Formats: sequence, structure tokens, C-alpha cells
Amino acid sequence: MKEGQTIMIFSYYPGCTLKTKAKDLDRYARKSAEYLGVTLEELPEWQCCGASYPMARDEIATKLSSVRALMSAKELDHDLVTVCSACHNVIKQVNNDMKNGGNTAKKVNNYLNPEVEYNGETNVIHYLEMLRDKIGFDVLSKAVRKPFAGKKIAAYYGCMLLRPGKVMQMDNPENPTIMEDFIRAIGGDPVIYPYRNECCGGYITLEDNCIAEKVSGKVLSSAQENGAELILTACPLCLYNLTKCGPENKIPVYYFTELLAEALGVKNEGGAENVGNEQ
Repeated sequence: MKEGQTIMIFSYYPGCTLKTKAKDLDRYARKSAEYLGVTLEELPEWQCCGASYPMARDEIATKLSSVRALMSAKELDHDLVTVCSACHNVIKQVNNDMKNGGNTAKKVNNYLNPEVEYNGETNVIHYLEMLRDKIGFDVLSKAVRKPFAGKKIAAYYGCMLLRPGKVMQMDNPENPTIMEDFIRAIGGDPVIYPYRNECCGGYITLEDNCIAEKVSGKVLSSAQENGAELILTACPLCLYNLTKCGPENKIPVYYFTELLAEALGVKNEGGAENVGNEQ
């Protein structure tokens, strides 16, 4: 953080993956935020969001952990920032249920605590939205110390970051720009390719790895055929599938917080390898 820089405070929900198998991605997010003048206050005693939004309208129990996180952020009077697209999808859809889901809020509130109501008041934003709307990509660009100059980077959105569009409201689900604008802000050259919004195989990799390999392979091949040197994603599951299930001769895949930390010059605080260009 630079001297005189305004500090912004957000409640922070890291999610299970970034606290276990992907701790570096969480560290990159925190270090980058700190450098940009943002304090991410991890919610106390948060629980797993469930990783998959429950579609049944009368399902209450599987939504409770998300509601507890939302209520904690409300009590702290902060926007709630998420980093994982799966966590973001679940929590934001549950928040929409509490705001617009008919009897859902009444049932949940009666179960948790009839005396303390929650009706979707918390503003849930993804880390990328924080960069775009709270900090500004122009400010981020000026803070970059190690730009990815000349690097052709393909953004991979996957399924959950943008859909359902009416609830997520992050970007145009068919023709998004937020990740491409992020790539430009860190000095890279975004690559547009046909499969950037398609599924990577998702959770089916647990049941039929062959299908996940086929789908992920199409994404990787499409990006590579359009000139990409590396792929950027915001979903830990997409990162896993594209890394593990793609063809042997594939381009490297990175989580967006890793490239952000590299561009800001804070990635190696803790000893990690450079993937970008030195200034």
C-alpha cells in the first residue's frame, strides 16, 4: 500500500479450496488487495457454501451456511467479497433467494433465529468486480510493477461466473469483457476465442474423466489456435480440469490472483516462481 492511499474494507469469504488445496491463490489475493489499499477481513467461523447451488425451491438446510456468511457481513456492514467463482455463484444465488425467493427468507429466518431477520441486504461481489468497480482497472494499471507486456492471455470464464445472468449481474453472459479488461490492466494482450464461456467438464470429472478431458481439451485447443500463450481462470475447478484433463501439449493455465500478484510484484513474498515479464 502506498502512503496516503485510502483503505477500503470488505468482508471476505475465501471458501474451502483456497484454505486447503489452493492456499497460494488465497495468499495472492490477500497480498494484492493489501498492496492496492484494500483490507479483506475474513468472516469469523464461516462454513462451506456447498460448492453447488441447491435447485430445489423448498430446500433450506443446504442454504444455511451461505446465509450465515451473508448475515455476518451484514452485521459488519461490509460488502462481501468472494474469490472462487463456485462460492460466488452459490452465495449470490442464495442471497437472491433471501431477497426475492418468496417464503424462502421466512423459512430460513425462522430456522436460524426468528428474532434476527435477514432479507438479502448484503452486497456480494467477486474479487474481479472489486478490482473493476471499487478500485478501478485504471488504478490497477498504474499500480502494476511487472506488466505482462506482449503476453497473449486467454480469459476462461467457464459456467458459474456469469450465469444465471439476471442473478449474477457481473457482465454480459454471452459476450463478457471483465476478464479481458483485467488482462489489459496487468499489461497483457487478451485473446478472444470461441470456447471461453463453455463448460470445462465441471464435476463430471469425478464420474467420467474421459468426458472432462474431451471438453477441457476443446477449450485449450481453441485458445491455443487463436494465439494464446497462457490461460487465465477464476474458478479452482476449472483450473484443475484444464490443468489435469487437457491434452499433453497444452498451454499453461493460471488463476487470476496469481497473475495479479505477479504483475503487482508481490507474488514472490513467500517465494513463488515468476510467470510474467520483468519490467
